[in-house]
Amino acid sequence: MRHNARRPPSVAGRVLDVLGAFTSDRPVLTLSELSRRAGLPLSTTHRLAAELVSRGALQRDGDGKFRVGLWLWEVASLAPHGAQLRESAMPFLEDLYEATHQNVQLAVLDGAEVVYIERLSGRDAVNVISRVGGRLPVHATAVGLVLLAHAPADVQEQILARPLKRYTDRTIASPEQLRRVLADVRHQGYAVSDGQIELVALSVGAAVHGPDDTVVAAISVVVPAQGTDPLTLVPAVRASARGISRALGAPRALRLPEDVRRETR
Repeated sequence: MRHNARRPPSVAGRVLDVLGAFTSDRPVLTLSELSRRAGLPLSTTHRLAAELVSRGALQRDGDGKFRVGLWLWEVASLAPHGAQLRESAMPFLEDLYEATHQNVQLAVLDGAEVVYIERLSGRDAVNVISRVGGRLPVHATAVGLVLLAHAPADVQEQILARPLKRYTDRTIASPEQLRRVLADVRHQGYAVSDGQIELVALSVGAAVHGPDDTVVAAISVVVPAQGTDPLTLVPAVRASARGISRALGAPRALRLPEDVRRETR
């Protein structure tokens, strides 16, 4: 059971437990599976699931199994980092994809994880485990390192105080190393994650700034680790991130970078 036995869960809490029972690994569930994964009695789960189906939040297949309904996607698109950010970013993500024909991703920060809100991928692109709506840890991804590097100090300290899960022998697993990497990201203006989640993949990320110049998202391109020089990808990734920032009205993106000013003199 997920709930504190001393405090019965609210109706809203039960509903969220039902919706939270679905994962990328288990997108379709029977009623008994839904009850077990939500930690609720079968009768309660049946009543809540029926109401959620009637509102479009869940969908029931012909065989009686449940899956997430389209209404939830409609609601999710209203999130601050939802449709508007994706709409502004898409032309630049598409350009970056055309330049690389690899995985191009847009992500936002949520606690100790990044949430991917868009991904473009080609048939011959390196295989990755990220997906739209999926989550990965901030310390082991290029987008995560970018977002954490520009997060408030208290958020950074919370992450640095937690155990850092190791996925491969290249994963950043010590707070001291992570602190140094974050400083490098702020100084250089980009992040590289080489084989941290999967040894076959390397990603290069850069920050997207919003109207108040704060970092609201990050983009990355994920390519095969073998035979790739990440520095060759940095200009394209940074240019795409700057383009999205400009589309969002970020003042810093409207100013010419120092290297561009020198070229135009």
